[in-house]
Amino acid sequence: MENTRSLAAWLGLLFKGLLMGAADAVPGVSGGTIAFMTGIYEELIDSLRRCGPQSLQVLFRRGPRAFWQSINGNFLLVLVSGVLLSLVGVARSVLYLLETYPVQLWALFFGLILASTLVIVRMMPGWQRNSMAFFLLGTLLALLLTSLTPMALELTPVTALMGGMIAICAMILPGVSGSFILLLLGLYAPVLAALKGFEWQTLSYFVAGCAVGLMAFSRVLHWMFERFHALTLALLAGFMLGSLNKVWPWKYTVAYTIDSKGQEVALVQDNVLPWSYAELHGEPACLASAVLLAAVGAAMVLALERRSQRG
Repeated sequence: MENTRSLAAWLGLLFKGLLMGAADAVPGVSGGTIAFMTGIYEELIDSLRRCGPQSLQVLFRRGPRAFWQSINGNFLLVLVSGVLLSLVGVARSVLYLLETYPVQLWALFFGLILASTLVIVRMMPGWQRNSMAFFLLGTLLALLLTSLTPMALELTPVTALMGGMIAICAMILPGVSGSFILLLLGLYAPVLAALKGFEWQTLSYFVAGCAVGLMAFSRVLHWMFERFHALTLALLAGFMLGSLNKVWPWKYTVAYTIDSKGQEVALVQDNVLPWSYAELHGEPACLASAVLLAAVGAAMVLALERRSQRG
């Protein structure tokens, strides 16, 4: 892919990185989902897999240029730049919209993910019993993860290391977000507090866990795609379908946690019907705008699929 991308394609890749960063900032939407939706998931997993001891051997034996090519460096640089730029800037807008227009934003995500699941299902060469079983397994696992009761772990070097390993795996797995996993572990607010307080020792354990988890899990996913491509697609499609439980637009919060700024953050939420939402919250359910935005999100994905098929 390195030598075949045009300038427009590289700009498109940067934009996909921006979308991934914005998604990772929201507890419930995975950057891996965006990568899958936009057709760069397998290249991302393969590029991450290349980053390891073997690539360091290439660096010392053949030089920086060969090393850069071996890890698909241009691809990673542009994509990660987009993610970081988004986390600094765009993600703030997403979080603002999440606070101000939660129903409409979740509805947009719902439409995006639902249509993306349909696209992946249509990509399958043929549905057999094994494919259906893996699809159902992925759906059930995502439903289970998004329904778990959060824990309350103390942030220690061990939990920071393990939390980083688990969260980063979720970030590259479609359907499950890393920030949501941190919420489940009870580490979301403590990690934010560590970031705010520049607790470098604790953060170093978290970052080390992210690095280890990323290198290990990317190799597992790459192996799965190489050996069981159709089954892996079915499993990931199931993850995305099951994750719709988390992005259902109408929610009622039954438990809160406190973030690093002393503000309440939703911890446990139940999905409710639109009319129940209006009764519980005493405000409109915004059903018409939610349906419209869900349709817009679905149309965007389907249009992107048609464009990729033509190209």
